Amino acid sequence: MGLSIAKRFAREDYDIAMISRNQDHLHNYCTILEKSYDIFASSFVADAGNFDKLEFAFKKIKQKIGSTEVLVYNAAVLEKTISSLSAEEFMDHLRVNVGGAILSTQQVLPEMEKNGIGTILFTGGGFAHEPNLNYVSLSAGKAALWNYAMNLAQEYEPKGIHVAVVSVFGKVAPRTKYDPDLIAQKYWELHTQPREKWEREVRIQ
Repeated sequence: MGLSIAKRFAREDYDIAMISRNQDHLHNYCTILEKSYDIFASSFVADAGNFDKLEFAFKKIKQKIGSTEVLVYNAAVLEKTISSLSAEEFMDHLRVNVGGAILSTQQVLPEMEKNGIGTILFTGGGFAHEPNLNYVSLSAGKAALWNYAMNLAQEYEPKGIHVAVVSVFGKVAPRTKYDPDLIAQKYWELHTQPREKWEREVRIQ
């Protein structure tokens, strides 16, 4: 999904900055984006659960590209069942599923608020609304992320910042209704919505 979302914005001449744990994937993605869309793409290695490295990545992005107009948070931990999940693992998962989203948001909000414009989009999930016992930490994380996003929207919409969640209720796979390219289009549509029609959530079911 990350690459599909990046491609969708690159088609509209947006420069792209990507953060991931995997340097090889990032390098390949940058090559694809720059060759296909004639935009500037940069990558930064960080784990969403490592707040110091994540914050450092955002500082490098600002130095290299400038202010962020659109933030997409798409990180998550996808395991485990409730019977095999320790309290420590649960909290570690929440650092990625929720904490990283909050920290990332805090890195871009000051400039967005100063400029009076910006879009913050989170990848949610059906588990936020319909918890699954096989994905207990993900279910809890998506519920907390949804709640955070709704509160954030209430505070920052009057300041010109659009906050929304794209909630995916199924397994992402090409050539299905959960095709990553189709989902990526929803992110673009949210970003380009007129202010009087802003939505806080789009559900893909």
